[in-house]
Amino acid sequence: MGAREVSLTTLLRRAGVADPSRAEGLIGEILAVTGIEFDDPATAVSYLADPDAGLLQLLRLAESARDAGHLDVLVRLAGTAAGARLGVLLGGSLALGDFLVRHPELIADFERWPVGEELAAVDVRGDLLAAVGADPEADAPVASVGGAAGHAAMRVAYRRALLRIAAEDLFARSPATLMPDVSAALADLAGAALEAGLAIARHDEPDHAATRLAIIAMGKCGARELNYVSDVDVIYVAEPAEGVEDDRSLRVATRLAVAAARACSSMGVEPALWEVDPNLRPEGRDGPLVRNLASHLAYYERWAQTWEFQALLKARAVAGDREVGERYVEQTRPLVWNAVEREGFVESAQAMRRRVEEHVPLQEAGRQIKLGPGGLRDVEFTIQLLQLVHGRADESLRVRGTLDALARLRAGGYVGRPQAATMDRSYRQLRVWEHRLQLRKLTRTHLMPAADQDRRVLARASGFATVEYMDEVWADIRRDVRAMHLEMFYRPILPVVARLSADEARLDDAAARARLGAVGFVDPAGAYRHISALTEGMSRSAAIRRQLMPAMIGWFAQGADPDAGLLAFRQLSEQLSDTQWYLKLLRDSGTAAQRLARVLSTSPYVAKALLASGEAVTWLDRDEDLEPRDYARLWGEADAILRRSNDPVQAAVALRGLRRRELARIAAADVLGMVNAADAAMAVSHTADMLIEGGLRIATRVVADARGLEALPIRFSVVAMGRYGGLEMGYLSDADVQFVWDGDSPDGQAIAVQLAQELRSILQRVGPQPPLSIDADLRPEGRGGPLARSLASATDYYKRWSDPWEAQALLRARPVAGDTDLSAAFVAMVDGVRYPTALPASALKQMRTLKARMEAERLPRGIDPRRHLKLGPGDSPTSSGWSSSCSCATGTRTRSCARP
Repeated sequence: MGAREVSLTTLLRRAGVADPSRAEGLIGEILAVTGIEFDDPATAVSYLADPDAGLLQLLRLAESARDAGHLDVLVRLAGTAAGARLGVLLGGSLALGDFLVRHPELIADFERWPVGEELAAVDVRGDLLAAVGADPEADAPVASVGGAAGHAAMRVAYRRALLRIAAEDLFARSPATLMPDVSAALADLAGAALEAGLAIARHDEPDHAATRLAIIAMGKCGARELNYVSDVDVIYVAEPAEGVEDDRSLRVATRLAVAAARACSSMGVEPALWEVDPNLRPEGRDGPLVRNLASHLAYYERWAQTWEFQALLKARAVAGDREVGERYVEQTRPLVWNAVEREGFVESAQAMRRRVEEHVPLQEAGRQIKLGPGGLRDVEFTIQLLQLVHGRADESLRVRGTLDALARLRAGGYVGRPQAATMDRSYRQLRVWEHRLQLRKLTRTHLMPAADQDRRVLARASGFATVEYMDEVWADIRRDVRAMHLEMFYRPILPVVARLSADEARLDDAAARARLGAVGFVDPAGAYRHISALTEGMSRSAAIRRQLMPAMIGWFAQGADPDAGLLAFRQLSEQLSDTQWYLKLLRDSGTAAQRLARVLSTSPYVAKALLASGEAVTWLDRDEDLEPRDYARLWGEADAILRRSNDPVQAAVALRGLRRRELARIAAADVLGMVNAADAAMAVSHTADMLIEGGLRIATRVVADARGLEALPIRFSVVAMGRYGGLEMGYLSDADVQFVWDGDSPDGQAIAVQLAQELRSILQRVGPQPPLSIDADLRPEGRGGPLARSLASATDYYKRWSDPWEAQALLRARPVAGDTDLSAAFVAMVDGVRYPTALPASALKQMRTLKARMEAERLPRGIDPRRHLKLGPGDSPTSSGWSSSCSCATGTRTRSCARP
């Protein structure tokens, strides 16, 4: 039997149609009007952001084209690439669909556009000037039509050009890749509209030749990264024509400026384009609308606030007198890059960013693409601040565009490559969402939609298969951008602090403390004092630390305890102040400084180890140096120590120092995520193997010399037990062991006990290097039995007297040092005990009872059982890794999780 035929209603619903029944009706009406029959209507509408709206707009357009005599053009587009562009436009922009319905004669544009022509190659300035009858080649184009008729003609030409930009944008396979070209085209189109508006204004102003007015675009338009609908920020500058007084020139220029803005913003037959905002001018709304160049410069040199120089970063001449506009940009440009020398410049810029955040309504903060945490403003402010601080010395950073500046900051090393890549990708996606939202109704909005249908339309328009996936990406971008913004937050601050005198640096700086608190420092005032101590002075070391600190503050903040990390860094820097390699390594290495900040702020254990041996900092430069050493390499070093030294005390100290060094290496790699918990525990266990094997060689020599013997008349082995035997030791764990011997000497037992005692003494005695505690309580008879036991006695005990729990303990028994034949014999003996052919029910009962007793009796008083990694409910082999991590992080022997 054949497969059931799927209905059109079902196919349309699968294609994203919200109301399939209505859609079927629209398809029928389109057929009736145009005669076009869709071969596969579901597939055709599946490419549209809003299939329901797209079908309705197509029907309306068909009816309008029929009534205006252009239906044949629309029909001709069916099945063509041009028709596909028209379709995605109707499904992505209700406003531009309405525009086409009003002007069906423009349908033909879709087949006229040259295939493959870049948006930047379109002469929109010439097209808009021609639409109002002005000569694009003239120095001061004058329209042949003015007033409302001129406004309407210019706005139709503007939206005609906008059709092409939007169609290319919506049809793009990768909207994020095309986004910079779209934004640049929108900025050029806005500049063309201002030029055409000024041409209309000249038509209506008889005295227009008395002035040379230039329109300077600011903000996104100036940087050629404009949205579909955004206020166009401008500044007007005018110079008098030859022989004209300045006052007269400014009066005429003011009338022209007002009229040009009205051409773009006023009500009319054709809707307004966008608002022209001149409030970035000197003195804002309180200042004159138009100034001459000298007046602008005088204001910026004497009265301008910090944010005004940040705004000038984007200034670009876009309309009017080109020579005047270029002179304005050329003469204000140096002021931008010298502004950082102004007192409090960076703090003022940062305060402005905080004010912007504070004015975002709380209910909108989580949906704000532009102003909210992790939004566009976080990217833009971060990049602009880095430009303004470093651009004074590095001219390569003196560019207007956000993505261009980000690329140059990355190339110059001011922003890390992974961060730059993430920020670039995030910024592009945020702008795509912003464009799609505004394009739908050509309204100014920066909010993620709340309604389910609107979210589905946005997801489809942006290339996401589901709303859920879009939401995940949105959350990731907000988190990543916010984290990068806060990490770079301090880069401008510390150079300012470092430039202060010693007395000024000790003053209470509430703003700096607040910022330190913002990234996680518990004691911002104390952190500020450490920073001051590290960066003050004229020495070369202080100068290098001034370069390092801005980045390291952010890295400290990534750790569990940034305050402790900064303190440890200060102590380490003071300890190594006389070395030449330390600060050079941190300055020149791509990873050492970041890794150092991470381990110091995460693990007191590692911090203490680095303070004990500062040379270990060099490991942080190379991944290979942080890799835990395998046992063969570790024993090779230990063997070399033993061969070189005839002094048992010195040899023991050296071996314990070797173990301390390797524990620090393993812990650092563990904190940095370069080894997993299991590998770290195995490496820690191997350091104990090395120390016990080396210690046994020393103890054997000491006992033999004490007894006047060339060699001991017994064979001796050390067997690891418990977590140590299972290669799961923590950084501060005891080493659980058994001591086993074999031989015919009548003094064998006494020698074995003496040897075990000497080994414990070598490993545990107080000294300059940390000890290894030896715990032999898992031996037969526990503490009541002999410290060392012969193989025959051990065999007899396990055969006749041992409890089931002791068999369980033997599961992890692993010989680690001593005679290999004896070790093999011991393993063969215990294999029969720990791997029985059958396990009686009584044994299982005893094991369970013992576990319950341990949980009840050994759990420390006052500890919540749920927080104890070893004895609490749910304990498992995983607990060993967690306990090891807790010890590494806190520098204490612990099996209890910290409270949230």
